[in-house]
Amino acid sequence: MTLSITSQFDAGAIEVLSCERADDIRLRVRTDNQSEFAQWFYFRLSGARGERCVMTFENAAACAFAEGWRGYQAAASYDRVNWFRVPTSYDGQKLTIDHTPDFDGIYYAYFEPYSEERHAEFLGALQQLPHTTLTELGQTVEGRPMSLLTLGTAGDTTPDGKPKKTVWIIARQHPGESMAEWFVEGLVKRLAGWGDWAGDPVARRLYDRAVFHIVPNMNPDGSVRGNLRTNAAGANLNREWMEPDAQRSPEVLVVREAIEATGVDLFFDIHGDET
Repeated sequence: MTLSITSQFDAGAIEVLSCERADDIRLRVRTDNQSEFAQWFYFRLSGARGERCVMTFENAAACAFAEGWRGYQAAASYDRVNWFRVPTSYDGQKLTIDHTPDFDGIYYAYFEPYSEERHAEFLGALQQLPHTTLTELGQTVEGRPMSLLTLGTAGDTTPDGKPKKTVWIIARQHPGESMAEWFVEGLVKRLAGWGDWAGDPVARRLYDRAVFHIVPNMNPDGSVRGNLRTNAAGANLNREWMEPDAQRSPEVLVVREAIEATGVDLFFDIHGDET
């Protein structure tokens, strides 16, 4: 079977320099669509079952956080559900994945992706649970919804008569930090009493004392585009909070306006580490 590589799917990103021989596949980490940041990659390799594949990323040293490659191991999956690490090395200039696939098609990624479809399905299921509401605050540069989850019970005061605290949690301002949204999914499941967390007394006690406003993905456009740090307009959202712009960074603008409307006692901004 002929070797082939594609990244034409949600969050896919790679530049293929050469893919004629399995033991000498040459690649480049692609930059964000409107900026020079580069580190995220995600692609599908086909036709390499049982062959030793040596994939070299030629521009690894020029990526945004080159030192993050030291000790790093790339993620791989045959079905995009079950992910595992594969042997990866960095010599100070180039990053190399050395792996022999067991099946014809395999995905490789910087970290385990968190897809737009999973994001939508998770929010849709959550809104059906007690004490949970889903609100669209506005839209991204490319028209995707900016979704807000609010978790909490009725009433503005705690059992001892004090005002409930207002907690804000946002994640994935940098879309390449997909682990941030995985973290928030786990956190929300516990707060919402999802699955194994049904009847969890910790969530009940928290609801007695606080209301949680959660934005699981601050950067939906960048996530779908396979960007590392920026949105579709090239804005690093983490640097836009002082003066967010409706054209350049509407994602920050609508969330900041919502925070100003509710007030905030505790704020968490969830990120992920390159190492």
